[in-house]
This record gives sequence, structure tokens and C-alpha cells, in this order.
Amino acid sequence: MNSVLIAVLLVLLLAVLRVHVVLALLIGAVVGGLIGGLGFSGTMVTFQEGLGGGATIALSYALLGAFAMAVASAGLPRLLADWMVRRIAGTGTAEEPGGELTPARKRAAVVTEYGLIAGILAMAVMSQNLIPVHIAFIPLLIPPLLRVMNGLRMDRRLVACVLTFGLVTTYMFLPIGFGRIYLESILMGNINEAGLDTSGINVMSAMWIPALGMVAGLLIAVFISYRRPRTYRDVPLAVESGTADGTTGTGPAGVSRYRITVSVIAILACFAIQLVMTTLEIDADPLLTGALVGLAIFMATGAVRWNEADDVFTAGMRMMALIGFIMITAQGFAAVMTATGDIPALVASAAEVFAGNRPAAALAILLVGLVVTMGIGSSFSTLPIITAIYVPLCMSMGFSPLATISIIGTAGALGDAGSPASDSTLGPTSGLNADGQHDHIRDTVIPTFIHYNLPLLAAGWIAAMIL
Repeated sequence: MNSVLIAVLLVLLLAVLRVHVVLALLIGAVVGGLIGGLGFSGTMVTFQEGLGGGATIALSYALLGAFAMAVASAGLPRLLADWMVRRIAGTGTAEEPGGELTPARKRAAVVTEYGLIAGILAMAVMSQNLIPVHIAFIPLLIPPLLRVMNGLRMDRRLVACVLTFGLVTTYMFLPIGFGRIYLESILMGNINEAGLDTSGINVMSAMWIPALGMVAGLLIAVFISYRRPRTYRDVPLAVESGTADGTTGTGPAGVSRYRITVSVIAILACFAIQLVMTTLEIDADPLLTGALVGLAIFMATGAVRWNEADDVFTAGMRMMALIGFIMITAQGFAAVMTATGDIPALVASAAEVFAGNRPAAALAILLVGLVVTMGIGSSFSTLPIITAIYVPLCMSMGFSPLATISIIGTAGALGDAGSPASDSTLGPTSGLNADGQHDHIRDTVIPTFIHYNLPLLAAGWIAAMIL
């Protein structure tokens, strides 16, 4: 049998059996290399040489993690949470769970609920670019809002869908922050390495239809699926909204106005550098440079104290380290698969099976991407695995370069929402289950899978047909 096919299936099987994805990729690479005739030594050498392809991406992730933790330690996410709580509490619309509201207060409650949804969505979107803290904001922002949600009788499954939409759709459409890693560094970079010239193509023009599929899922969740009130108990939380001296208690020294100001300056500097370097098409990595400048501002101004710096940066890098290791290992796996020389044979066989049936080929490609990402739990790690196979296959089936980018980008993103092991589902659960009333599988994984993977699958298929 084809060594590439066996290796990919083995990785999927091990992922389903809950073997750690880094180990699964390593085992799959070794088995694929041995079957492909590389020998054990040749396989390991090729694997090690391929690891370098993911080093820059992993370093960008690690530095962003450190930057995110610096922002969190300064207290900006908690400050936003406290502000939202005060604004919502000031409307006087929240009642005790199960309580009755007058018609006027019902209308006010609806306005408040949609305002809360919009605020949470905005923070989720900004966490991927403007304030690149990824999921670090969720445990700080959501728990203080749970009592307000209880009073409004909001279904937390709706909030899980809102958070996941912001986390996923932003990186798969906007090439800034984490989106630059996914779209430019990983998607376009791997497609170019696989032999397809993407020069002159705007990646957003390839991903706008899949992004609309995500928007459709969000609208269904907000206006149809979870409109009925749901009652939760008010459970005391160990969350402090402030301290006696007027600072917010998010760290050993609390939060001062000075530290918040420095946070805003560092965030704006990080964002501006990314925007300028992307606009001028400077070769250096904008995300890496922006994170470095942001960290330098925190250190130089003393907003992160020298005696706290090691703990803050280590915690941030640890938060992102797993994703970085997975991406590095996936690059090694892809290098071994390419070295076996069995990818052309697999592509030829697949093209023969589909016999020029592009609709069927597009659907099969997207479904495989869904399965791979569901097992691995990271769309960022899926792309290096599938791109080496999918680019030649799409070219042989006659898909345009724009359609090829859309198919592969969608195939990578499919399964991020709805995977039990994904940051995009684990993050929302970490905040919504602060009082033990939100189940990870039933209340986050299943709702996000239904509302996003199915519309994204349909939108990706439509994009493949019309682009």
C-alpha cells in the first residue's frame, strides 16, 4: 500500500485513541518512512531536517504567549470584565434566576443580552489580533459575568458559540496576528512549498466564502438555537472585582493606571508594527517582531517588574508551547511524507477514483480535513500534514489556485470548532464552567460542532465550485 496513506491513517487512529498528537506524528512518520523505503536512519534524518520549517512559527507562538501573559498580568482583561459587569448591573435588568420581568424590563433585558453578546464577541475577535492574548482572556473575562448571565437567563451554549466564532473565524480570514500565522506562514507557505505559485493572490479573497459559512452558524446560534431562557444556580466564585486601594487584583502587585496605560501602548505598538510590515511586504516576520517590541515595552517601562518577568513569560510560553511543538513535529512529518516519493502515486490514484468529478473530490478533501483536525485538535497543525497531498491533487483535478487555497484553508479550519482537544473549545469551557454548570462535551463541543463545522463544510464546498 501507499506509505503516505498508511502514515496518515495511522496518525488519525492514534489521535482517536488519545495518543498525544506529537507522539502520533512521530510514529506515523517513522512507519511511513520505513514503508516508503527510507530506512530508519534516513527517516529520522529527513524528519529532523523538516523540523526547522516550523521553528519560526513556534517561536512566534511562544513570544505571543509571553506577550499575552504580560497583558493579562497588567490587568487589562480583568478591567474590561469589571467595566462590562458595572455597565450591565447599572441597567437593572438582571433578576434572580427564575424571576419574572415586567414587559419594559424584558425589552431592556433583551438589549442588555445582545450588548453582552456583542462585547464578548468583540473581545474574542480582538484576542487574535489587536490584543493578541488568544484564550488567556477567557478565564479572566467570563467568570465575573456568569452571575449577570444567570440573571438574564442566558444559555451558556450560546456564549460558547460566540467565543468559538471569534477565536476561529478571525484567524481563518484576517491575516493579522494569529491569522497571519495561519494564512500567510502556514497555509500560503506550505502551498508554495508543495509546488503551487500563489504570488499575487490575496488570501482573503479565497477565504471570504468559508468565513460567511461561520457567520451563518453564528447567526443561527444567536437568533434561533439558543433563544429560549435557561436557568442556572448562582454559585459563589472566588473572583474578586477589585481591591481596597482601587486596583484590580490580577497579580501580586495588582493593577495600576500606569500599567494599564503601558499595556495599551504595547498593544498598539504590536499591532502597528504588524500592519506596517505587512503593508510594506517586509520579509521579516511581523508577528514575531511585534511581539518582541511589545515585550520590550513592558520590560523597559517596568510594567512587568524584573522579579516577576520570569514567571510571567514562562507561564505565557507554556500556554502556547504545546501548539508550537505540534506544528514543528507536523513539519517533520510532512518532510518524511514528501521524501518517500509516494505522494504523486497517491494523488494519481485519488484522481483516478474521482475520475474528474470535482464536486466529489472537493467534498472528500474537506471531510478528511475535518477528521484530521478533530483528532489533532489544532488547525494550525493540520495544514502541514494535508497540504503536501492536497496541492498536487487539486492541481490534477483542475481546481484554480484560488479554489485550491480556499479548499485547503477550509479543510484545515474544519474541526477546530467542535474538537474536544481544541483551544477553541477548551478555552470557552474554562470560563463558562467556573461554577461547575457547563459540560465541555454537551455544552461546548457538540453545539460548536453543529453550528460551525456543518456550515463551514457547505461554504468550503461552494467556494471550491465557484472560485
